Amino acid sequence: MLCNYGSSSKYKKLDSKLERKMIEMKGSASGQSNFKSIDSIILRFPQFREGLRNLRGVFKQYDEDSNGTIDREELNRCLEKLQLHFTKEEVEDLFHSCDIDGSEGIQFNEFIVLLCLIYLLMKPSSSPDNTLKMHSLQLEATFDTIVEAFLFLDKNGDGKLNKKDVMKALNEASPWERSPARVTRTRFKEMDWDKNGKVSFREFLFAFINWVGIESDEELPDSGT
Repeated sequence: MLCNYGSSSKYKKLDSKLERKMIEMKGSASGQSNFKSIDSIILRFPQFREGLRNLRGVFKQYDEDSNGTIDREELNRCLEKLQLHFTKEEVEDLFHSCDIDGSEGIQFNEFIVLLCLIYLLMKPSSSPDNTLKMHSLQLEATFDTIVEAFLFLDKNGDGKLNKKDVMKALNEASPWERSPARVTRTRFKEMDWDKNGKVSFREFLFAFINWVGIESDEELPDSGT
């Protein structure tokens, strides 16, 4: 899935911003993490699904023509209603970086990535009282936990993942029960779309949402909440 749409030159500007942000957040974390192994991340998948599933209602609200995608005009109105202020160039960068299938429209999984990137890029490293409000504390907590999962995998703190990072994380908790090398390679390949040996936070997000299985909630009846 998605392997043809990796970090080409048109993504480098945004990915560089994300890399710097991750380095900054890794430094401020001081080694503290709620995750001790890859299994501790996997066990949180149900909470991730629950935290993200309510975004489907937000997506449908801004998909004004109900065609399953959010186009540029709809995205601009969405950002305006969320009181998020970006230049035209910044909106284009976000749109192209999240429209990874080249459909000229943001689908639901791409919309999740887009909001998470906006949340991360606009979140200051200090002054927590001034953090971006996504109108949902649960959603903010979910995004923060996804970032924490990435930081756990980023062992050397350089703001991106490499195969050595991922292999170390997969084997960290129980060295006597090491994941087979083919599992490590498969997981890394699912993230490293352009096969350059490095995984940006944006690439990680798309792979992570696929692993969590957020799309499986699409046919579930509304809970009324």
